[in-house]
Amino acid sequence: MLLLANTLYAISVVLGYLLNIYFWIVIVAAVMTWFNPDPYNFLVRALRMLTEPLFYRIRKWMPFTYLKGLDFSAVIVLIAIQLTQMIVVKTLAEWAARLGAR
Repeated sequence: MLLLANTLYAISVVLGYLLNIYFWIVIVAAVMTWFNPDPYNFLVRALRMLTEPLFYRIRKWMPFTYLKGLDFSAVIVLIAIQLTQMIVVKTLAEWAARLGAR
């Protein structure tokens, strides 16, 4: 039972870190759209590769996220990340604690 508890705790920690990193990637990508960055820059291309597929799906599923030239798909992604952290990550950590980890 201790192995399962430690595994669940490790998964919750790693998932929390990954979601936190992606949260900041989305913020940087959203701020980057306010400027006119060089599209051939490696960092700009990497950020777009990491965020645009998700932004595109959000825009496709929820067309109201693009209003009068403003794109709110990044806000939807940030809310989804926060909800996932509050619900999934916290639930995994509490479940691991009940099973005896840490």
